[in-house]
Amino acid sequence: MCGIVGYVGPRPSTEVLLGGLKRLEYRGYDSAGVAVIGEDGTLASAKKAGRLQALVDLLEASPIADGPTGIGHTRWATHGGPNDANAHPHFGDDGRLALIHNGIIENFSELKAELLAEGFEFSSETDTEVAAVLLGREYRATGDLREAFRRTVSRLDGAFTLLAVHEEAPGLVVGARRNSPLVIGLGDGENFLGSDVAAFIDYTKRAVAIGQDQIVAITADTVEVTDFAGAAVEAEPFEVAWDVAAADKGGYSSFMQKEILEQPDAVANTIRGRVHDGAVVVPELEAFGDERLASIRRIIVIACGTAAYAGLVAKYAIERWARIPVEVELSHEFRYREPVLGDDALVVSISQSGETMDTLMAVKYAREQGAQTISVCNTQGATIPRESDAAIYTHAGPEIAVASTKAFVAQITALYLFGLHLARVRGTLDASAQREAIDELLGVPGKLETVLAESAKVEQLAHWMADTRAVLFLGRHVGFPIALEGALKLKELAYIHAEGFAAGELKHGPIALIEPGQPVFVVVPSPRGEHSLHPKVVSNIQEIRARGARVIAIAEAGDAAVLPFADEVLRIPLAGPLFEPLLAVVPLQLFAMHLSSAKGLDVDQPRNLAKSVTVE
Repeated sequence: MCGIVGYVGPRPSTEVLLGGLKRLEYRGYDSAGVAVIGEDGTLASAKKAGRLQALVDLLEASPIADGPTGIGHTRWATHGGPNDANAHPHFGDDGRLALIHNGIIENFSELKAELLAEGFEFSSETDTEVAAVLLGREYRATGDLREAFRRTVSRLDGAFTLLAVHEEAPGLVVGARRNSPLVIGLGDGENFLGSDVAAFIDYTKRAVAIGQDQIVAITADTVEVTDFAGAAVEAEPFEVAWDVAAADKGGYSSFMQKEILEQPDAVANTIRGRVHDGAVVVPELEAFGDERLASIRRIIVIACGTAAYAGLVAKYAIERWARIPVEVELSHEFRYREPVLGDDALVVSISQSGETMDTLMAVKYAREQGAQTISVCNTQGATIPRESDAAIYTHAGPEIAVASTKAFVAQITALYLFGLHLARVRGTLDASAQREAIDELLGVPGKLETVLAESAKVEQLAHWMADTRAVLFLGRHVGFPIALEGALKLKELAYIHAEGFAAGELKHGPIALIEPGQPVFVVVPSPRGEHSLHPKVVSNIQEIRARGARVIAIAEAGDAAVLPFADEVLRIPLAGPLFEPLLAVVPLQLFAMHLSSAKGLDVDQPRNLAKSVTVE
């Protein structure tokens, strides 16, 4: 989950590295560090525990010699606590070599024992230092950084992206990846490496994704990619679809605020180009083939966290439209229970970054078992789409805040498009029903604008509740996953106890938690429709209100039945039952954000969390 950046070129490396780390800090903010080979050919470094600003302050107080070659790191701690000694870079070959790392080296203890027996010493608790010392040993044996690096990575087990420099090889950065992201930025007379394209988006939009078990060596003018055995690899460049302005805060108080407000565009951009003549056609699925899709007999959605809740929402729609059973499983549980799979099963993975380690390993397992695979992803060049048979990209743009918002609604949108595409292929939805669903989906961006225009009431509510210690969330049908997501956002951002429940489960246990003053958010389904669950949810509200709960209802415009029983009502526009979740989640996102701000907490970088979970 760490952020890494490498650079070779004519610019001052420290400037490039710190700019890249600023954009990557969402990946980890326990410590940060840089290592630069100066114009005189010597290696200089600085590292500091805490946020990136602590490193910036250190460099301002004690500048290091700058130069054209460097690597930088922002850390989310795994091995060893977040302190100066464990911060990256780590060093080998008597300080002439520097190395940074994202991931976990699973066989570090055996390697460390081997190196200790040879007389090498260590100054940190990290697995990373083992790789640095091992690389230093191999360099002394070979005198060639590329060959030493190849030998080193071939001995490592686990998940890792490594970058390294050596003062005897100025103008060269080497990198490798296994089960962890690494991307090349292609410049003119300069080249970059990063854990994602945000690391170099200030300088270039031309990029190349490094594949599994591959090594890259960059100089200012060359890029060489090989596999771990040393064989040359052809890498396919791509153009980053967003620019630097999309990754800037743009005057908003937080990235999260900016990203919540970008949700109408995230949905509209994800739909764009996928609706033709009253039908949904997802171009990325054309290569998959209609016959192949039609042969699918069940779908398993795999994801973690917020993405899993997007899958739970989509389950209702896909089953309704395509008449095919859908299971939703947490990626980290999926492969360990030895699920029964075959070529009639379709595994749909969801990951904003496309690098979520648990999900990546689950996709690989599914393919090994003969299942078909499709990924839903927001990041070009990511690993999970490349490991899948097909990918449906969301077009939410970069999401920097750790707590996901616009990616969530874009994931639901993409999954709804997939469901309608599948229904068309399977012939399970008549033309009229398809048009009705498409019209509802096309109307979502405008309705999101309406919800966002009424956000002041949510902000006021959050400030009133700044001292709240626990909040419950209830929902039914598609409102249940939204209750789960609302609770997760509050846990992530405000660090208070929050739980989401299916409203029908209330009398099976959770009602015991209700006491006078207990705040409860209730996602109220529309009273319209033949099979509306509205009366049942209103009954639930009455049950908890009778026991002293303070009820905040999220209900559609014009729903008067909730008014006698709710302390507060947050309105959303009229929408079809399956499309209400895209609207109802927004007040919950806003509430979590404003409550966090009211408590004086960091909205974008909540404690102990990082944006992309790239270790198991």
